[in-house]
Amino acid sequence: MEFESIFMPEIGDKYIDFELPDQDLKKVKLSDYVGKKNIVLAFYFLDFTSVCTNEMCTFDKFFQELEKLDATVFGISVDSPFSHKAFAEKYKIRYPLLSDFNREVINKYNVVHDEMFGFKNVGKRAVFIIDKQGIIRYKWVTDNPRNEPNYEEIKQVLAKLK
Repeated sequence: MEFESIFMPEIGDKYIDFELPDQDLKKVKLSDYVGKKNIVLAFYFLDFTSVCTNEMCTFDKFFQELEKLDATVFGISVDSPFSHKAFAEKYKIRYPLLSDFNREVINKYNVVHDEMFGFKNVGKRAVFIIDKQGIIRYKWVTDNPRNEPNYEEIKQVLAKLK
């Protein structure tokens, strides 16, 4: 399988487009949102794991606040849309969870754990903020799946983009 990039996008780079199914099997194409909203891509390890659950629920807790900042959030992991559906329903997550089941997007954004806790080729915990012009304005990536992003910092960046 070939991927477009082996380099991690950096702040100031143009976003890398993709299309993935969400938890309702609806195709979501990133470029359809560029120009309309600021975008938060929240890559995470797996559904139903403790830190990932906390992270996705925290983004949901700030859902209305992020909307007021003219931002939309997409959670992205390698789980199936069916796992995402159960996860979203259980925790009442209101934003799309995108299934990168074929691992294309985690490779395009170069946020891949070769192996973590016995799972192969799963996403690192990472957040990218893309402005309305399609430029990456924020990047946070961790190799430690127990670390969570700085939610206040994310909101501050989005407030500056509004």
